[in-house]
Amino acid sequence: MTNLSFFTKYSTQGATSRYRSFAFASRLAEMNYNIEIQSFMPIGYLTRLFANQPKQKTQILFSYIERSIATLRSSQNLIIERELFPYLPYGIEKWFLKGKSYILDYDDNVWEDYHGKKMLEGKYDNLVKNAAGIIVGNNYLENYVKKLNPHVIKIPTVINLDLYQSTQMIKKFDCFSLVWIGSPITYRYIEAFASTFQELAKTLAFDLIIIASKTLEGRAISGISMKFYDWSSETEVALLKQSHIGIMPLNDDPFSQGKSGFKLIQYQAAGLPSVASPVGENCTIIQEGMNGFLPKTHNEWIDAITQLHNDAALYTQYSQYAHQNAFHFSIQKYFPIYKNFIDTLFSIKIEINQ
Repeated sequence: MTNLSFFTKYSTQGATSRYRSFAFASRLAEMNYNIEIQSFMPIGYLTRLFANQPKQKTQILFSYIERSIATLRSSQNLIIERELFPYLPYGIEKWFLKGKSYILDYDDNVWEDYHGKKMLEGKYDNLVKNAAGIIVGNNYLENYVKKLNPHVIKIPTVINLDLYQSTQMIKKFDCFSLVWIGSPITYRYIEAFASTFQELAKTLAFDLIIIASKTLEGRAISGISMKFYDWSSETEVALLKQSHIGIMPLNDDPFSQGKSGFKLIQYQAAGLPSVASPVGENCTIIQEGMNGFLPKTHNEWIDAITQLHNDAALYTQYSQYAHQNAFHFSIQKYFPIYKNFIDTLFSIKIEINQ
């Protein structure tokens, strides 16, 4: 039996951990792997964060202590989301990783988090250089990381198609709807495009559906019909399927260029055409003329959404292709690839140590 220890940033409450580490770990467990999972942030952390409640410093301290103990007791083969100890220098992490073989998993450009921080700026580079291998979620990260370590594989943040398959027909919202799913932190991208949505509302009746947190109602955009929902694993699929178009506006900056584009993958699985900024992985997931649009300007955004609203045949064409294309971003496709990657790298490492 193969022993694997997963070190995630969040519990299943966090999208990154839920759709990457936990999803693959559960399938490995079904294949007789002995799996241990240790999450750094406690359950409820994100709920408090998104509600703007003060951080519990004592709980964070316990998180460091619990992770230290878990690392010392872990198996020899580790799969680590980003890093073991957030905001601690590489030297500490290196000590805990001594004698371990580890694979790193990055879905976003987290290098930006430590930009300009003298004690931390080179941490991710050092971790990558000494890893058995690295899993990345997009081309931007792949191009950067492979300069530091040749054992790199791109595996997008994937969806489980089984969750989107339903024999029950889900009726669309009565009002034409644009949907955005994310976190209160990244809601700023919606706010940055406020003028675009306000201009669109002058010629098109639509609802802007926000799946994140109802606490964002206080930051609703004036002049726009908006509906806010708390994110829930029990309701997200139904809400997406009831909507008409998935949107993903972004700023063109290093952090956005390194994002995984996961919400676009969710939109595809729900059969939604997408309209998104032509930044980073968005340009890989969306194939213009087939499953969505990549508008560059304010007017192009308005034209793309209006076209999908007015042309029923075009909408159906894009919707059908989006649904079909979702397989290429699914755990059904990538689990065998993931399993082969970790099996090979950990086997190589074990042979070298012997």
